[in-house]
Amino acid sequence: MRLHLCAVGRLRAGPERDLVDDYLSRLDRTGRPLGLGPVTEHEVEDKKNLGMGAEGLLLAKVVPDGAALCILDERGKTLSSPEFAAALAAWRDAGRQDAAFVIGGADGIDPVLRARADLAISFGRMVWPHMLVRVMLAEQLYRAATILAGSPYHRV
Repeated sequence: MRLHLCAVGRLRAGPERDLVDDYLSRLDRTGRPLGLGPVTEHEVEDKKNLGMGAEGLLLAKVVPDGAALCILDERGKTLSSPEFAAALAAWRDAGRQDAAFVIGGADGIDPVLRARADLAISFGRMVWPHMLVRVMLAEQLYRAATILAGSPYHRV
């Protein structure tokens, strides 16, 4: 199952970019034998500052047709890492070809795109900067692959 990390904004060179690249590289090595990957990053920008609706349209364009859609939202479910891994495995095992993970802009995710989501998850009740959410998502995708592979990376 191909994975798509879809986000509003560009992640420039720096420590966050380095962390995302490291976790996605690890995921590629661990996930491919499990049928997870490759990961493609899709970055969109609302250059005209038209707001959440415009960002939603840009994000919807990069989500592949038929993809399992997971949005990251502070009002979403707070999952454990094994629960997140199980959701990925369930999509993969159901024959989904793609899974897209969407990180919205500063105002959140457009309600139209939100309504299409198969899953809404939260990294807690605190609001996180988008660049850190991307790092945390990349790490959790890698962690999910290690859980599914039975690796000792994830300890209970």
